[in-house]
Amino acid sequence: MTTTPRIAIIIGSTRDARFGAKPAQWILDKAAARGDWDVELVDLKDFDLPLFNEVASNAWAPSEDSRAVAWQKKMDEFDGYIFVTPEYNRSITGALKNALDQAYTEWNRKAFGIVSYGSVGGTRAAEHLRTIGIELQMASTRSAVHVGGSDFFAVHPLGGQNKELTDIEGSIGPSAQAMLDELNWWTRATMTARTDVQAKAA
Repeated sequence: MTTTPRIAIIIGSTRDARFGAKPAQWILDKAAARGDWDVELVDLKDFDLPLFNEVASNAWAPSEDSRAVAWQKKMDEFDGYIFVTPEYNRSITGALKNALDQAYTEWNRKAFGIVSYGSVGGTRAAEHLRTIGIELQMASTRSAVHVGGSDFFAVHPLGGQNKELTDIEGSIGPSAQAMLDELNWWTRATMTARTDVQAKAA
């Protein structure tokens, strides 16, 4: 196992009119600027995942759909994740929930952070995502980035201002830094723990 954490930034919306690519690129730039991670942008649109239709989670039986298997293999490449998600009706998107359901063992004992957005900052989606993460045996950072209120409408096309996320850096920059620092700690801790388990099993 490499000692350099591999972090996936996952765009959690697949709509043609989605906003998610914008905050995803913003947090990607920040994560890459650390210089101590290998960071990759992962777009759910690139995987054509079917709705979950396996006999069981891959914790219990190997998945049969080749698209699900490809997704699992991709997620297995990473040591930690940053989920970028809007809030849809007080939760994450159906596409993101389906992607989470399509794997299990690949998520286990890894850490994740969250960038969420919406009129109330995607806070309810983030909290739902954390409870899903617990069931997947993941560790969530305490800090998260919430783009909401006037900041959200300043950067979202619906607000008509066409500002960039760098224009609201004063509001969301500190929380991004805190989230990234916490994700670094938890990712390295879980990497060490997984290596110890593997060594004892060898």
